[in-house]
Amino acid sequence: MAASREQFGSRLGFILAAAGSAVGIGNMVGFPVAATKNGGGAFLIMYAVFVVLICLPVMLAEMSVGRHSRKDPLNAYVSMTDKEPHWRLAGWLSIITPFMIAVFYLVITVWIFGYLFQSVTGNLDALADPATFGNFIQSSELFIYMVAVLAVVYLILQGGVKQGIEKAAKVMMPALFIMLIGLVIFVLTLDNAFAGVQYYLVPDFSKIDASVVSAALSQAFFSLSLGMGIMITYGSYLDSKTDVPGSAKFVALADTAVAFIAGLLILPAVFSFNPNTNTADLSDSSVGMIFTFLPKIFLALQASIGYIGASVVASLFFLLVFFAAITSLVSIFEVPVSAFMESKRASRKKALGIMGLLLVVTSAIASMSFGIWDPVTAFVNYAGQTKSLFDVIVDVFYDTILPLNGLLICLFVIYRWKKQNFNHELDQGSPSYEGSLFEKYVDFSVGTFIPVILFLVFINTVALKYFGEAIIG
Repeated sequence: MAASREQFGSRLGFILAAAGSAVGIGNMVGFPVAATKNGGGAFLIMYAVFVVLICLPVMLAEMSVGRHSRKDPLNAYVSMTDKEPHWRLAGWLSIITPFMIAVFYLVITVWIFGYLFQSVTGNLDALADPATFGNFIQSSELFIYMVAVLAVVYLILQGGVKQGIEKAAKVMMPALFIMLIGLVIFVLTLDNAFAGVQYYLVPDFSKIDASVVSAALSQAFFSLSLGMGIMITYGSYLDSKTDVPGSAKFVALADTAVAFIAGLLILPAVFSFNPNTNTADLSDSSVGMIFTFLPKIFLALQASIGYIGASVVASLFFLLVFFAAITSLVSIFEVPVSAFMESKRASRKKALGIMGLLLVVTSAIASMSFGIWDPVTAFVNYAGQTKSLFDVIVDVFYDTILPLNGLLICLFVIYRWKKQNFNHELDQGSPSYEGSLFEKYVDFSVGTFIPVILFLVFINTVALKYFGEAIIG
C-alpha cells in the first residue's frame, strides 16, 4: 500500500517554500536591469499588472490541480483524465521540463557557490579580473563545487516536505530578506547611489513597445516558477483547509517584493561605481552582471571600507544570491523526484539517488559547454547561430516550453476538468473566494484571454529562437 502523501506543516511554511521557488537568480539581477533598460517605473507597473492579471490565475490553476489530485504533475494529469494519451504527454512535459531546468540551474548555482567561496577566502581582487570568469567555467574546480552544492540539495530534499523543504525555507527565506535589506541600506549610503534609484524608478513611457510588453510578461511568468510543475507539486502537499487563493497572493507579493528591492541594491551600486553609467550598455544577462560586472563594483568599495570590508560585502551578496538559487533549485528538482516516488512507489531516498545521478551526469556534460568539450560547445546550429548544449537547454526548456505548459494547464482546468470543479477546489479553505469578483475574474481569464496570450508568447518564442524572426515586437 502506498504511503500517505506528505504535507507542509503550516501555511507559512508553504508560502515561504513556494516563494523560495519563485525567488531566483533572475529576481536578484535580471529583473532590475530589465526594468531599468525598458522604461524603469513603466516596466515595473506593467510587471505588477501582469503578475495580478495573468500569473496569479495560472498559479491558482496549478495549485488547485495539485491539491485536488494529491499527486505530482505527471500523475495528476493521468489520474484526472483516465490516462488520456494527450494529457499524459502534458504530464510528461511538466516533469521533463523542471528536470532539464534543474540541469542548467545547477550549473549556475555551482558558479555562484564558487564565487562565494572565493570571496569568503579573500580572493575578491581575482574575481574582479575580467579574465577570471572565462577561466573559472573551464576549470576542474567546478566539479568540486558541484559536489558541495549537490550535498546541500540532497540534505534538504532527503528530509522530505516538512523536515526538509519547509524547514530550509523557514531559515533561508527570512535570511535572504534580511541580507537583501541590509545590503540595500548599505548601498544607498554610497555616493551617487540615488542616481541609480532615479534610473530604476522614474517611468519612461517612450521606451514601451510590443517587445518590452512581451519582456515584462515573460519576466513575470518565469519569475513565479509557472509552467515548471512546482506549484502543482507543492499544491499536492496542501490539505483541504488551506486558503490557496490567499496563499498564492502572498507568494506573488513576496516574489515581486524581492525583485523590486533587489533593484534598489543593483542599480545604486552600479551608479555609485560609475556615475556616468549608460544603462543601455548594461548586460542583459544575469550571468554577465553577477560574475563579470558586480565583482568590480565590490572591489572598488575598498577605497572607502577597505579590502576586508569590500570582501565582506561581496561575500554577503554571493551568499544572498546562493540562497535564492538553492531554494529555487530544491523546488525545481523536487518535481521529478516526487514523480519518481509516485510512479515507481519508491522511497524518497531511492528516488533522490536515481534522479540525483541523472542530474549529476547531465549537468556535468552541460557544464562542459563552455570550451571544455567541443562536441557540446558547438552542439547545434539554428537561427544563424552556433549553440552549445547549455544554450539549447535554456532555449528549449526555459524559454519555449514554460509558456506551453502554462497554456496546457489553463486548457486543462477549464475545458477538461471543468470550471465548476476548478472553482470548487479553490473555494475549499477560502470562503471569501467563493462568489467573489476575483473568482469570477480567474474563471473568465483562465478560460479566455490568458491561453491566447500564452499561445502567442509560445509561437513568438519559437519563431524568434529557432528561425530568427519575431512575429510580435
